[in-house]
Amino acid sequence: MDNINLATVSPLVLAYLGDTVYESYVREYLISKNVNKKVNDLHKTAIKYVKAKAQANIILTIEDSLTEEEHRIYKRGRNQKSHTSPKNADIIDYKNATGFEALIGYLHMKKDYDRLNEIMKKGIEITEDNM
Repeated sequence: MDNINLATVSPLVLAYLGDTVYESYVREYLISKNVNKKVNDLHKTAIKYVKAKAQANIILTIEDSLTEEEHRIYKRGRNQKSHTSPKNADIIDYKNATGFEALIGYLHMKKDYDRLNEIMKKGIEITEDNM
């Protein structure tokens, strides 16, 4: 992955990666708080954090704090034509969530783990504040 030019990676590929990176972060966070909780209960709780509406809310809340480069990646992901339609989300939330996931995937591939963790931690805080 070291030889990949991130500027040429499809925003949907970044979002595909970002989706799993963020969901793994949320799962680890929930397990650390509720180590003895049943898996089904952990899953139901995780959904509240990773659903499109929650991710859209995160990105819209932190948008002003993004660097120029991060904002460009978010917008590329948000504006990318998707070949799937959202099942349980409105289209605007879905597009914003895709932009958020693209940003997460980008930071992960760039190996900017400090910034990645900062944004994911802030995302947890924002989501919990809205529960």
